[in-house]
Amino acid sequence: MKNIPSVDLTDFLSDDPKRKQKFIDEIGKAYEDIGFVALKGHFLSETLVDNLYDEIKKFFSLPIETKSSYEIEGIGGQRGYVSFGKESAKGRKVGDLKEFWHFGQYVEDDDKLKAEYPANVTVNELPEFNKVGKETYKMLEKTGVYVLRALALYLDLDEFYFDNFIKNGNSILRPIHYPPITSEPKDAVRAAAHGDINLITLLMGSHGKGLQVQRHDGEWLDAIANPDELVINVGDMLSRHSNNKLKSTIHRVVNPPRELWGSSRYSIPFFMHPISEMPLDCLENCIDENNPKKFDDITAGEFLSQRLIELGLVKK
Repeated sequence: MKNIPSVDLTDFLSDDPKRKQKFIDEIGKAYEDIGFVALKGHFLSETLVDNLYDEIKKFFSLPIETKSSYEIEGIGGQRGYVSFGKESAKGRKVGDLKEFWHFGQYVEDDDKLKAEYPANVTVNELPEFNKVGKETYKMLEKTGVYVLRALALYLDLDEFYFDNFIKNGNSILRPIHYPPITSEPKDAVRAAAHGDINLITLLMGSHGKGLQVQRHDGEWLDAIANPDELVINVGDMLSRHSNNKLKSTIHRVVNPPRELWGSSRYSIPFFMHPISEMPLDCLENCIDENNPKKFDDITAGEFLSQRLIELGLVKK
C-alpha cells in the first residue's frame, strides 16, 4: 500500500444497494487495516473551501497582540485562539510548531448543552470569518453523519445508531497554521506522532506531503489526498467503542525539507465528537473469544477530560 485507500460517499448516498454496500465494505476494511481513507463526494463546495482558506489566512496574518486577545483562559483551548507551541502530543513535553483556532458546536435546541459548551468566539476584525467557519462546520458535520451511518452498518448496528449521540455533539473545527520555520528545531515538529481523541476526524488540506500515517508494521506512509477529497480517520473513541476493530492510527505532520522552511502550511481538521454522556463501552458484537474486551467502560466526556490533561491544554 503506497497511499491510503480512496472511497466515494456518493456510492453510499445512491439508491443502488450494491453501491451502498460497496462503500460500507471499502471504508470498513480500510478502517480495520489502516484507519484512514481519502473521501470524495462530500458536502463541501469548492467555493466554501476557498472562502475558508481566505479567511483563516487573514486571521493568522493578524498581529500577535490581536490574535492573543481571542485566547480565552480557563476553557482548555476549546474555543477561539490557541497560540504557537501551546499544545503537545500525548507523552511529549515539547510543544508542536503550530497555532490554531477552534470553532465549536452551534446548539440551537438544547439549553443544557448550550450551558455545558463554551460559546464560540467572534473575530471583530473579519466580518466573514465566523460565518464561513459555521457553514464549513455544518457541511463537515453532515458528511460525518453519513460516514458514521456506514460504519454502524459495518459493525452490524442499526444504521442510525450514532445519530442521537452526535446530534449537538462536542465537535471541533480547527483551522491550523504551521508558520515558516526560522531556525533549526531542536526536538519539535509541526505535529508530533499522536492519535486523535474523537470518533472520526475529517481533514481538509492534505494535498501535499507533510501528513504521515504509521502502518501496523511501523513504516510511515504519506497520506496525500486529491484536491476534491477529505482525509477521514478513526479516532480513539471509536476505536475504543469498537474494541479496536476499527483502528485509530498514529499519525504526524513532519517538518518540510529545509528549502521549504520559508512557507506556511495550513490544514483544517474537523474532530467529530459525541455528546459527553455517550458510553464508550466496548460493543458486545465486537467482543469474542479471539477479541476479548480490551478497554474499561468510560463515557465520552470522561475520556475527553483525561486526554485534554495529557495534551497540556487543561491543568489538573
